[in-house]
Amino acid sequence: MIPTSNPKQKVVTMRKFILMAVVALSACVGLTACSKHAADDQAQEQVQKAPKPTTMTDSKGWNAYLGQLVQANLQGMKAPQPYAYMVTPGTTEDEQAQNARQLQGVQDTVARGVLPGNLLAFGGPSSTATAEFVVDAFKNANPGSFKDVIVLFIGDKADEQKVQDALKPTGATFRFVEM
Repeated sequence: MIPTSNPKQKVVTMRKFILMAVVALSACVGLTACSKHAADDQAQEQVQKAPKPTTMTDSKGWNAYLGQLVQANLQGMKAPQPYAYMVTPGTTEDEQAQNARQLQGVQDTVARGVLPGNLLAFGGPSSTATAEFVVDAFKNANPGSFKDVIVLFIGDKADEQKVQDALKPTGATFRFVEM
């Protein structure tokens, strides 16, 4: 970690580490479940299935709900863990600032490129906000730069085509899951 004296930067850095830890923990739980019998897997999956939250402000509920959708769509991924991004609805100044910081990070990642076999997942309470986020994140991507990289968009059917069109030039393997 890069030392910093800026308290806001420390909070942002800590949030990123917490998100990565949650994703890593989810991946470990998913891999552990692979060793059980099919009947046990089905029973356990039904018990642990998180419902879709009814409010946009239930961040814990959205993390659990979106996390299970990401876990169910890891097929084809060769990396040790996915890169999951939860996009807030952007209804408050704090959420807008958080989305702007996260967008900058994703744009930097897109500019550098991602190794084949990785999976980037995008979801959030507002499908429209998430779709716009993905379109903005990939608007300056180099053609063919995401060949053999899976990009998962979790959202509404109405936003699927917009995201797919934005990703097409990159060569990414586009995967859509309807919320």
